[in-house]
Amino acid sequence: MRVRPPKDWAGGLPAVAHAMETAYRQMGVGRTALTLLQVNQKRGFDCPGCAWPEGEHRSPAEFCENGAKAVAEEATTRRVGREFFAAHPVGELAVRSDHWLGQQGRLTEPMHKPAGSDHYVPIGWDAAFEIIARELRALDGPDEAVFYTSGRTSNEAAFAYQLLVRRFGTNNLPDCSNMCHESSGSALNETLGIGKGTVSLEDLHRAELIFVVGQNPGTNHPRMLTALERAKRGGARIVAVNPLPEAGLLRFKNPQKPSGLGKGTSLADRFLQIRLNGDMALFQALSLLLLDSADEEFIERHTHGFEEWERHLRGLDWDQVLEATGLTMAELEATAEDVRAAGSVVVCWAMGLTQHRNSVATIREVVNFLLLRGNVGRSGAGVCPVRGHSNVQGDRTMGIYEKPARAFLDALGKEFGFSPPTRHGLDTVEAIRAMRDGAANVFVGMGGNFVRATPDSDVTEAALRSTRLTVQVSTKLNRSHAVCGREALILPTLGRTERDPAGYVTVEDSMGLVHASHGRLRPASADLLSEVAIVCRLAGALFGEDPHVPWADFEHDYGAIRDRVSRVIPGFEDFNARALAGFALPNAPRDERRFPTATGKANFTVNELEVLRVPQGRLLLQTVRSHDQYNTTIYGLDDRYRGVKAGRRVVFVHPDDLAERDLADGDLVDLISEWPDGERKADGFRVIAYPTARGCCAAYFPETNVLVPLDSVAETSNTPTSKSVVVRLAKASPRSRGGG
Repeated sequence: MRVRPPKDWAGGLPAVAHAMETAYRQMGVGRTALTLLQVNQKRGFDCPGCAWPEGEHRSPAEFCENGAKAVAEEATTRRVGREFFAAHPVGELAVRSDHWLGQQGRLTEPMHKPAGSDHYVPIGWDAAFEIIARELRALDGPDEAVFYTSGRTSNEAAFAYQLLVRRFGTNNLPDCSNMCHESSGSALNETLGIGKGTVSLEDLHRAELIFVVGQNPGTNHPRMLTALERAKRGGARIVAVNPLPEAGLLRFKNPQKPSGLGKGTSLADRFLQIRLNGDMALFQALSLLLLDSADEEFIERHTHGFEEWERHLRGLDWDQVLEATGLTMAELEATAEDVRAAGSVVVCWAMGLTQHRNSVATIREVVNFLLLRGNVGRSGAGVCPVRGHSNVQGDRTMGIYEKPARAFLDALGKEFGFSPPTRHGLDTVEAIRAMRDGAANVFVGMGGNFVRATPDSDVTEAALRSTRLTVQVSTKLNRSHAVCGREALILPTLGRTERDPAGYVTVEDSMGLVHASHGRLRPASADLLSEVAIVCRLAGALFGEDPHVPWADFEHDYGAIRDRVSRVIPGFEDFNARALAGFALPNAPRDERRFPTATGKANFTVNELEVLRVPQGRLLLQTVRSHDQYNTTIYGLDDRYRGVKAGRRVVFVHPDDLAERDLADGDLVDLISEWPDGERKADGFRVIAYPTARGCCAAYFPETNVLVPLDSVAETSNTPTSKSVVVRLAKASPRSRGGG
């Protein structure tokens, strides 16, 4: 491993070079050209990476560095077939790194690990579906099965999947939203009446002030930097709020413009280096400083609860604010003046806000801040939760949710002539507990890498291994295939880049726009099925002749699914007619300044400020991505912007915090998290002295997921608290030396 100083800019020619290097290595020159020129184009396919939207006018290269890596990983020419599994037992795969597993290539045929065996062997599709149907029918009840979903599943597959699960009789539909933006949805539904953002891409371009809070767009949503650049050139000011200085928010060298070859564009006008979990205090402080400039007409006409909130806010303790945020009074007052001078404000956020115990309350406070000056439901203003996976928002819209609304269930039941279950199902954390405790015995994963996406890795792995059957629908090899039940199946599926004989699919982006995605490549194997086909054939094995659902029609004609969606889900009327051109889903707060909440208005809420204090000698850890990964997929072992080369087991700590612990840059430490039920340890991390906020540290997931206690969750949303883990650094034990 080599460590250099972090960069203060992102993009530029290095981004192009790294994207092309990865693409050529995985796909070859010709396949690279054929594939990348179709990414995010109107008649092309939607990038399998992030959910950032595309504008009306698109570049011929409408992708970023990490988007190119995501496409290359899926469109790779590398293959994993029966010979691979014959040579590598499950026990060996379980100790391989995430990077090694992902680099092996595309899965090519269904594989079965029989009970008592340590090897996967080939199996036919029909036989695989019969095993799943047999195990599901053998359960004492439908709620003993867990049906997980990744955010890359198409709208058509997600709708069919939730329909199968509810026909089976359960709402056990945990998904990756439970671990990322569940806190956003919980807060926004309560305050604004919709669990999504209220801004369009044009709103972001027109904003006069943009807050980017707890988010690293340079790595996680690089195309967002282009939108921020456009806003900046239109006169917007940008405030970055983060414990870590992130290169992309400091300066952006747009590789698609001549200016990107030079100095580029300075983005953040103000960097608030906040302490972890200090965001509620920040927004309460700003609101208090801005009370004299409230939009009284908007508040009177469109909101509820202002007086109670104002009384609470006036009791704010400034000493607590300064302690919680780590900021100075001068910084707070200057930021408030930025807001006062702005006619329109957008607040963007990601996991830095959603993965704390008080995340829902914090996001409610962000809404209070915007409502105070009428910054919801007008041009250039609103809330902008930036989603991760490319269709994670669409999955939820299609009904992938363990707590479905009664209106949705009624519409689903009316359309298909059955009574869907109404009792709430299990979310991700609850599903792990149920498997751990023997209350769930079959796990089906539609995409994703459940083992590496979830908290408390040792507990999660033991829970999955205790089940009777695990089923993973996947494009590539990952650790979830090596952490399996007594019996296990791997079902290989088409990727977003590949031609689907049943037609195009659709996705919903982070701002509520629905559009078509057309795969172009020949499938990696003739033995692959689409996700829709897998769902429909499993339904055939499970239900036989189903009088309620035409599964065979759905498998061969996705238009038949869209026709049903149009009659079940509001906003999808004439779905087939509008899908190819794309359309925006209705958004009452944005479109009409109408708030479908319990009060019929936008709700101010009272949220008690609690300063998160850690014991003496401890630090507050946040888990983060490197620049060479997307979610749990590890593209490489570098983090170019943070200066790390050829290693992932690193922990970023402020130099003064190191000195207090008698540690130095380059030392090897074990990370130990502390929770009432005991300690958890991640061995062998190289210390990097880094300009993070005092009292805070950061390290990459999934390597540090082991430190996140299963029972440490956000109130209301039950999201794991991966951004506020109390840890201590201990000199590495002898057996962990050499880590990195």
